[in-house]
Amino acid sequence: MIAAMRRKFSSVISLLAGLACAVSSEALPRPNILFCLGDDFAWPHAGCYGDKVVRTPNIDRLAREGARFNFAFSAAPSCTPSRAAMLTGQWPHRLAEGANLHGTLPKRFPVYPDLLEQAGYAVGFTRKGWGPGNFKVGGRERNPAGPQFVDFKSFLSTVPTNQPFCFWFGSHEPHRPYEKGAGMRAGLKPEEVVVPPFWPDTPEVRGDILDYYTEVEQFDRDVGELLKLVEARGQTAETLVVVTGDNGWPFPRAKANLYDAGTRQPLIVRWLARVKAGQGFDDFVSLADLAPTFLEAAGLKPLPEMTGRSFLGLVSGTERPGKRNTVFIERERHANVRAGHLGYPCRAIRTRDFLYIRNFAPERWPAGDPEKWKAVGPFGDVDNGPTKEFILDHRGEPVVRNSFRLAFEKRPAEELYDLRQDPSQMNNVAGQAGYVAGQERSRMTLDQWMKDTDDPRAGEGQARFDAMPYYGADGPTSTNANRSSAGRTR
Repeated sequence: MIAAMRRKFSSVISLLAGLACAVSSEALPRPNILFCLGDDFAWPHAGCYGDKVVRTPNIDRLAREGARFNFAFSAAPSCTPSRAAMLTGQWPHRLAEGANLHGTLPKRFPVYPDLLEQAGYAVGFTRKGWGPGNFKVGGRERNPAGPQFVDFKSFLSTVPTNQPFCFWFGSHEPHRPYEKGAGMRAGLKPEEVVVPPFWPDTPEVRGDILDYYTEVEQFDRDVGELLKLVEARGQTAETLVVVTGDNGWPFPRAKANLYDAGTRQPLIVRWLARVKAGQGFDDFVSLADLAPTFLEAAGLKPLPEMTGRSFLGLVSGTERPGKRNTVFIERERHANVRAGHLGYPCRAIRTRDFLYIRNFAPERWPAGDPEKWKAVGPFGDVDNGPTKEFILDHRGEPVVRNSFRLAFEKRPAEELYDLRQDPSQMNNVAGQAGYVAGQERSRMTLDQWMKDTDDPRAGEGQARFDAMPYYGADGPTSTNANRSSAGRTR
């Protein structure tokens, strides 16, 4: 009798729990998800982050109406692994070939668009999705970002108004190449540009930055057009909009590097139905946190293998700010720019006060070999452009020599930067008196993270990533598969 009463009581509890879930689902319907990703769009290049030159009215509007993260970081400063981390919610080193540019993303790693589609969402992407790389050799029939559409409008025409959607808008801007002089012609003023101290302050560099800004502005205009389509559909309040970039801007010592210029990203989140307007967060988040955030917003549980952590509670007010104060960053092979198809493996831990970097192959050139190997040109991990050309052409001059050293010369096995004194991360204090304890603490924390997340470089699999195929046209295993869906090659 007692057992029967327990079963009956349990059934009642289950029924009540089910009713509670139903009420919760009705009160908070599943949102649409509009993800806007700029290609090489870096922090702090938007008006809402204090940039006085670039004009980004649509991104600024989203920040006013939602939440702005001040310390968001890509999982890797390279397109393919960064996007793989966003899609899977896992660190790149856990994704096999997914850790490398022009790799693949094996099908055994679930991605959030597939999971949302299985839960009833309409999914799609336009322009640059996951990539560049070859998703077919990983066993996938389509890009991990979903089925490809000509544009957002075409996608919406296939979605009933009562069905939630998840759409990936992968802009090609502000990726190089740029139209030289476009910034000046657009009315941007070179004298107002703030040149980072690790580059020479010259007209060539200022003009290059302005040309980058014009492409950021184009990205902003495109975001504005997407928002108009959502508004015309009458779904502004129930659409979760996220705007960010995949890695740092394409300049020396930025993209493909673990310094802030290569990894720190803008991150704007607006969901009028659930996120209070005008919020600014100093909590540290990784873009690997996006997948679990999107799943939780849709009422799904993040997968156990996801190492990213949803920040939905933070922006919706159920998580107390101030507890996230550390982020990890990594890289393996970027472009195919070293003899033997070698990468430049490194890991980093970023806190409020310090950036600690471990370079696993300090004998290699961090920006690629000085002579062209397969891709891009000399020092090919740095995209070609006026700033790179100026530094290389004037490397022997006293005012440029330090910029060349910081961007192109070999680096020690350990780097440590005191961000309280050196926010631009130019003075390596590793090994210096007064920093021994902090360096040891950073080293131990990084080692523990690598072990906890099954990083092959914490064990015996250190050469694994170098041996993986490179599916670019200039690689050891050449194929043009997925070129149309990946967008530009880098």
